[in-house]
Amino acid sequence: MLRNYLKIALRNLAKNTVYSFINIGGLAVGMAVAMLIGLWIYDELSYDKYHQNYDRLAQVMQHQTFNGHKGTESSIPMPLVNELRTKYGSDFKHLAMATWQGARILSYEEKKITRSGNYMDVDMPRMLSLKMLKGNYDGLKELNSVILSASTAKSLFGATDPMGKIMKLENKMDVKVTGVYEDLPFNTSFRDLKFIAPWKLYVSSQKWVQRAFDENQWGNNSFQLFAQIADNAVVRQSDMTKLSAKIKNVKWDKVDAEEKKFKAEIFLHPMSDWHLRSNWEEGVKTGGFIQYVWLFAIVGGFVLLLACINFMNLSTARSEKRAKEVGIRKAVGSIRAQLINQFFSESYLVVAFAYVGAILFILVLLPWFNEVSGKKMVFPWAEPTFWLISLGFIFITGLLAGSYPALYLSSFQPIRVLKGTFKAGRFAAVPRKVLVVIQFTVSVTLITGTIIVYRQIQHTKNRPMGYDTNGLITMEMMSPEFYGKYDVLRTELKNKGAIVEMAESSSPLTGVHSNNGGFSWPGKDPSLHADFATIWVTHDFGKTVGWQFKEGRDFSRQFSTDTTAIVINEAAVKFMGIKDPVGKVVQWGDDKDAEYFTIVGVIKDMLMESPYEPVKQTIYFMGYENVNWMTLKLNPNKSASESIAKIEATYKKIIPSAPFSYKFVNDEFGKKFVSEERIGKLAGGFAILAILISCLGLFGLASFTAEQRTKEIGVRKVLGASVFHLWGLLSKDFVVLVIISCFIATPIAYYYLNDWLQDYKYHTNISWWVFALAGVGALAITLLTVSYQSIKAALMNPVKSLKTE
Repeated sequence: MLRNYLKIALRNLAKNTVYSFINIGGLAVGMAVAMLIGLWIYDELSYDKYHQNYDRLAQVMQHQTFNGHKGTESSIPMPLVNELRTKYGSDFKHLAMATWQGARILSYEEKKITRSGNYMDVDMPRMLSLKMLKGNYDGLKELNSVILSASTAKSLFGATDPMGKIMKLENKMDVKVTGVYEDLPFNTSFRDLKFIAPWKLYVSSQKWVQRAFDENQWGNNSFQLFAQIADNAVVRQSDMTKLSAKIKNVKWDKVDAEEKKFKAEIFLHPMSDWHLRSNWEEGVKTGGFIQYVWLFAIVGGFVLLLACINFMNLSTARSEKRAKEVGIRKAVGSIRAQLINQFFSESYLVVAFAYVGAILFILVLLPWFNEVSGKKMVFPWAEPTFWLISLGFIFITGLLAGSYPALYLSSFQPIRVLKGTFKAGRFAAVPRKVLVVIQFTVSVTLITGTIIVYRQIQHTKNRPMGYDTNGLITMEMMSPEFYGKYDVLRTELKNKGAIVEMAESSSPLTGVHSNNGGFSWPGKDPSLHADFATIWVTHDFGKTVGWQFKEGRDFSRQFSTDTTAIVINEAAVKFMGIKDPVGKVVQWGDDKDAEYFTIVGVIKDMLMESPYEPVKQTIYFMGYENVNWMTLKLNPNKSASESIAKIEATYKKIIPSAPFSYKFVNDEFGKKFVSEERIGKLAGGFAILAILISCLGLFGLASFTAEQRTKEIGVRKVLGASVFHLWGLLSKDFVVLVIISCFIATPIAYYYLNDWLQDYKYHTNISWWVFALAGVGALAITLLTVSYQSIKAALMNPVKSLKTE
């Protein structure tokens, strides 16, 4: 029986090649989109699961109240780790301190490379369950040691065995290679961890860190702390919450009265939430990237639904052609269940062909999809789970696509059909119209969403920067050899005409690496516990970046008192609530050991952090000791490549021990939009595919409608109807359906997109023309799709269409 079903199904597919192509092609595209999104969701949900202790790992973080708001930060004070070990040791299996991951210079003999790595406690490799290729987890117990990723070891040592080799770290410390571990996968928070050096080595090499350790500095929040909970704990989210409540006041209990004002609360942030649930507002977790996972899961389901709707529409639209077949089969004894099985077999055959087509689509689209989504996914050929899920996917899709046609077609009455009295009825097309409306509602919503995402990105990109990013390059001072060379470098590079100006600072132009509290000023509310972004710059910083003064002056070598001068931004003036700020004195610290600084200038807000957030109140200090970044303004009268070549030659001459590495500020600032741009590109891509699927269905329905109304068109032409009139007659039904879709899609899109925009404090508005543009676009696409069949039918010779009458 099954063989007979399949034979009939194949004959029907071969007999109606156009409809077969539309059905199979539409389903293939829909399944490909759903499967791509499924791979993406799986990759997102499996983030960090490479680590065997995934369920037991957490980062120790804290909430603190600044400026009247509770903020959340991952930086913690040095003494916290010993306090947790002493008082709550039984609750933790491991506690590991770490620095912030960043690029550092690694060298062996004459070879020098720059890799991202970290200083970590000896237990961290075990906590992360690194796969050691050489050595073991105890490799960091030696003070002057380092363990390398496989790719870093190969880059530095080639085919030579690196174990036991002495290399240099940051051009200043000799370390021995005591281990090599497998490179971490792309979907882990530590994917760029290319080497690990001992935490104690970092402490011993940095005097300020030693002071934080020796002086028990609870107010110095400059470090990271990772934890693995004890093995005897039941791993549940609630257990992490209970342990967080237990250690909540560990810092508050140790700080002095002044620090208590910040109301520090220590808590554990589980690794399972790092990637998808890392947004906080007023100390409450508000979600994160998980919203996009759910969003695209819904989009994938809807795109697949669109493809299934095409199948339903075209199957039921051709019901009159299949009516006699159903009537004859029932007359010779077929029961309804057999007919349902027959139609389901056709459905599953189409789905099977579509699945093969979907696999081919995926293989073609996967490189593009990886590039757009920022992933490195591969097709899981060798995964049995994938094929089992695929079988389930085929079953569900076939059931979804074939259920309505099977139940509808098998319900025909044989007597009416064979007597020729069967008519589909005036309401038979209603389900098809409803399905078309659903299709275009989804499509118009996706079009609108794509436009809004694009507008939000452009709105933010057009935000005033407060400085000129054109021609600016930035370089991190990753080696001791950089320090003390500023004047020599600046003079030589200016003499060569490679740069207009250069400066040094404690933070790059695209980030703020330091925030401090303890400031007082005239008229300050004593109950206000404020913190400011704090940046140290050299004299020529303002000239280099082109910051814009509203009041006062820039730092100047002509004033020896500028060592105690500060420049503040507009946000700081507004926050401090002071009039005529120039000349006012700001105190930093307690009365007994306070430092005093005079405001000499006020600049327009410089956008250095998130472009979606308000600029934070910022104080710029003048100093040469705390700087870590160089910023250079290229000569606009020369090509960038020529200037950079001169800069590289000068650097290699003056700082030969450090690799030459630079970044354009424009490029670094552009990275702040990566997430939103990816979402926009993905939404746009899915919108195009959704429209393609919908148009395939419309093309098929328009073709069928024209075929059904051939004689009517012939009669109308004989009676004098024009081609334009006939085109309008055949197109208007589809146009009405699309207009209805636009009216349904508009409030839906507005509700969800407005809610999405509220996540950004600096966002665009949703204008009426966005919905109008999406609607006009959908109408234009609809008319283009149906016009071919409409005009073709309208141009047909009426003699041919009426010759059988």
